[in-house]
Amino acid sequence: MWQCRYSKMEGKTLPRYEFSPLGDSGVMVKLGEVIDQQTHEKVILFSEYLQEHPFPGMIESVPGFTTVTVYYDPITLFDPLDHMLPYDRAVAILEQMSQQISSTHSKEYRLVEIPVCYGGSFGPDLEVVANQNGLSIEEVISIHSTTEYLVYMIGFAPGFPYLGGMDERLATPRRSSPRLSIPMGSVGIGGLQTGIYSIESPGGWQIIGRTPLRLFQAGESSPSLLCAGDKVRFRPISEREYDNGEKVY
Repeated sequence: MWQCRYSKMEGKTLPRYEFSPLGDSGVMVKLGEVIDQQTHEKVILFSEYLQEHPFPGMIESVPGFTTVTVYYDPITLFDPLDHMLPYDRAVAILEQMSQQISSTHSKEYRLVEIPVCYGGSFGPDLEVVANQNGLSIEEVISIHSTTEYLVYMIGFAPGFPYLGGMDERLATPRRSSPRLSIPMGSVGIGGLQTGIYSIESPGGWQIIGRTPLRLFQAGESSPSLLCAGDKVRFRPISEREYDNGEKVY
């Protein structure tokens, strides 16, 4: 169902970090001001370094559009001998670790192919997207499926990927009235972004198709099919291929 391809991200240097508290057990590390490829690469580089080198008391790191949030156990980080606050200790550790990230650290990208049945009952808004942009339905499918997308972050719902890099010719406003229920696997467009509903949920994006792949499985050791930093490409399939598709990954 999906395939992998690898490339290298080398020679990246990280900027000075901006730290801010998130509750009593989190540090938000800001790595950029705008959502773009350069900031994303810094976020992924820092997040993966933390995953490979977790410090005592660290619970997890969560990459966002321009930030990495690090959660920690404040009891583990509290030392009664120096009375240093857990947040200050976490920041001190992260500052020290940031100096250890090599500028030659490399990132491997994974390319995941997502089969999609466009239009019909699977994509009730495909014609809306075409009319909004003065395109034919075939042109919308061609443009959408020939672009390589970057997974900026996972959010909104478990396993829901926010994909960047969509062709501006497909940009379409969200629906004026959101639907109360969007089927799992639905592929939508919201403004300049495209994404995949990983679970059944309410939503206001324009739905243009559906994949038979299941993007989120709570019982798996890696419950989300996609991760921040992955690349995605859509592959058009027929309804018969959809019906024959296994809804697993």
